[in-house]
Amino acid sequence: MTTLQCGPDSVYDVLGIGFGPANLALAIALHEHGATGHEGDTLRVGFLERQPRFGWHRGMLIDDATMQVSFLKDLVTMRDPTSDFSFLCYLREQGRLVDFLNQKTLFPLRVEFHDYFEWAAARVAPLVQYSSEVVAVRPVVEDGEVRFFDVVSQDPATPGVTTVRRARTLCVATGLEPRLPAGATLSAQVWHNSELLPRVDELVRSGTPVRRAVVLGAGQSAAEAVDYLHRRLPDAEICSVFAKYGYTPADDSPFANRIFDPEAVDVFYGAPAEVKQSLFDYHRSTNYSVVDMELIESLSRTMYQERVRGRQRLRMLNVSRIREVEAGAHDVRVTVEFLPTGEREVLASDVLVYATGYRPQSIGDNLGEIAKLCLRDDEDALRVGRDHRVETTPNVTADVYLQGGTEHTHGLTSTLLSTAAVRAGEICASLLARRPERSTAG
Repeated sequence: MTTLQCGPDSVYDVLGIGFGPANLALAIALHEHGATGHEGDTLRVGFLERQPRFGWHRGMLIDDATMQVSFLKDLVTMRDPTSDFSFLCYLREQGRLVDFLNQKTLFPLRVEFHDYFEWAAARVAPLVQYSSEVVAVRPVVEDGEVRFFDVVSQDPATPGVTTVRRARTLCVATGLEPRLPAGATLSAQVWHNSELLPRVDELVRSGTPVRRAVVLGAGQSAAEAVDYLHRRLPDAEICSVFAKYGYTPADDSPFANRIFDPEAVDVFYGAPAEVKQSLFDYHRSTNYSVVDMELIESLSRTMYQERVRGRQRLRMLNVSRIREVEAGAHDVRVTVEFLPTGEREVLASDVLVYATGYRPQSIGDNLGEIAKLCLRDDEDALRVGRDHRVETTPNVTADVYLQGGTEHTHGLTSTLLSTAAVRAGEICASLLARRPERSTAG
């Protein structure tokens, strides 16, 4: 094992772990405030990303799928509408501003919004080190205080070499990881929907015949996977399995959408625990296990048309659960139970897709022993300040900020794009406000 140690003259004031939309928004906020750089009063800022280039849910960039948030909730507009990192400035530079306006929509194609992210990421590329997977974070103790963190990273392509970077502040934004049912094992025939596009492309290129594909899940990604497989695999039967009676429409009505307003974060943060839980339960239908009405209606029309024509390729196995999965060398046998009667059906399938959502990575997954320095509440959840800074033991003067994984303190928008720009501004302001304090302390 070879370790490359950065020298003491290259200590980072802010080191971000992960470089998806959340930390990209922070990089832009720091850049626009003139806070990035290596001289004078500027902060030394860097970001580490395990992927070889910027990417955000690439496996679900279905050609005609649209965003579920307004383009105005881009990386900057809610923080600073005059920023030239906005989606509208991107459109202007691409020569599509007028064409987009003529579409009369607030919701761009997902592939287009991803291209916007890549465009913005390229403009702050000097701040990012790609192909850098963080494998450890260690506290650095001086005079009894934890004043720095040593962040150990490696290139996934060359695991024998590690690099150590020292930082005064960490901003963790490692995003979400696929959630799978207990005991589920991925394979060539069993996927999580995050792999949908490359897996289907591989099937189509290889000419592998697909007779039946099964999708488990009742949310937007599940419905999109069902629709996409139905279109891409014209000879296959597509079975959608879920425990509900039918897909639940997403509640995107004006009043319900206020739960995503920046002001709603203040309300949620200051509320008692029981009120927070109530708000979360009341408004799950804005984001969790729900589907856009337009897609629900499209799938329903497809099923009806197929019944009229006498060849039904799209099946909805509602009020059902998958009870057993038996993977073979080239197929997978899926046992589905119809819950009202207990009757079971074995589906001989070529593909099983778990569209079962994502979960935030725990801070222990990202920070290892540093997690022991973070304070927790009575429910064993992290204590996080309104400025998104984790509360730590008194001997820790270095800081840890979280972008994501704070639904218990900051509400539903913790893992969503809705307040990414505003949150980046709040963290930026906190970093700059604490700079004199940190300089005096360190």
